[in-house]
Amino acid sequence: MQRTATHTRETKETRITATLTLDGRGRADIGTGIGFLDHMLTLFTVHGLFDLHLEASGDLEVDAHHTVEDVGLVLGETIDAALGDRAGIRRYGHAAIPMDDALAAVTIDLSRRPFLVFQLPPVARSGSVFDAGLAKEFFRALSVKGGMNLHITVPYGENEHHIIEAVFKALARALDHAVSMDPRVQGEPSTKGSL
Repeated sequence: MQRTATHTRETKETRITATLTLDGRGRADIGTGIGFLDHMLTLFTVHGLFDLHLEASGDLEVDAHHTVEDVGLVLGETIDAALGDRAGIRRYGHAAIPMDDALAAVTIDLSRRPFLVFQLPPVARSGSVFDAGLAKEFFRALSVKGGMNLHITVPYGENEHHIIEAVFKALARALDHAVSMDPRVQGEPSTKGSL
């Protein structure tokens, strides 16, 4: 069974289409108009061994906020659709990834109960179009539409680029584990009988 989904979102501010294969090989074809976001989504795809084709156009003449948030929404919806009824998945995933001065830990529960915890050390803004505040908006949108309880903790780090990169890589590894199939799991992985 190939767990693949495509989702499109079109508003007056953005137009985004994503196709995701959970059981992929790490192939990325990303174009959002925001170079740093393209880089992060490529890292996410490669380190999670997903296949992701994502195209976005947005009102970047205003700023990057609408595009970044809406990409998070679309990616979350695409993950949710690719998971289907979530039967047989491991459900939980965790990864801790270093990136030079930064260490990021991401823990996921694909419970269909969205919640975001986002704890980063205080750092000086890098001056980039994509900063830690914008990253938080992306992850909030992803967790809501992906139906995931998402905990992101960076206990230390000095360079904002390194911090955000470590988070995306840890997210990839944690999500890959959470979506993976466990032959011992029958139905949805919950004592309630439903997620």
